[in-house]
Amino acid sequence: MKRLQDLIDEALQHVPEIMPWDLPERLQSRPTPLLLDVREPDEYAAMHIDGSILVPRGVLESACEWGFDDTVPELAAGRERPIIVVCRSGKRSALAGRTLQLLGFADVTSLKLGLRGWNDDGQPLVDADGNEVDPDTADDFFRSQVSEAQMGPQP
Repeated sequence: MKRLQDLIDEALQHVPEIMPWDLPERLQSRPTPLLLDVREPDEYAAMHIDGSILVPRGVLESACEWGFDDTVPELAAGRERPIIVVCRSGKRSALAGRTLQLLGFADVTSLKLGLRGWNDDGQPLVDADGNEVDPDTADDFFRSQVSEAQMGPQP
């Protein structure tokens, strides 16, 4: 039986990662990478990197294809465009990055450490209205909220 970390490790054998402190320079390169946030809509609305687009992992495959209710034209047309996938910690982005590769996307990178690392590096995040989010507020938002019940049976 595989566990989540096994799937992430397998994905990262194929998907390169970029460190948060290297991302601003990469976003200035040409062609401009598509910054793809694969978190849930409420997470994105609370805070995200300005200029990123939201495509939750749950609709990723159909968002990449033409002719679906979930189609995101910028993504569906971007198979040759560099794509940098982001999430909270770099795990969902690695899995989504591998999915994109399997769907024929040629240049996919995952943001190592995710938006947590981006915030820790002092980089800006904005809310749904485009207002900059206080870094301490972001720290609280990104802090793990795992409950005792979610830790599973203890020996």
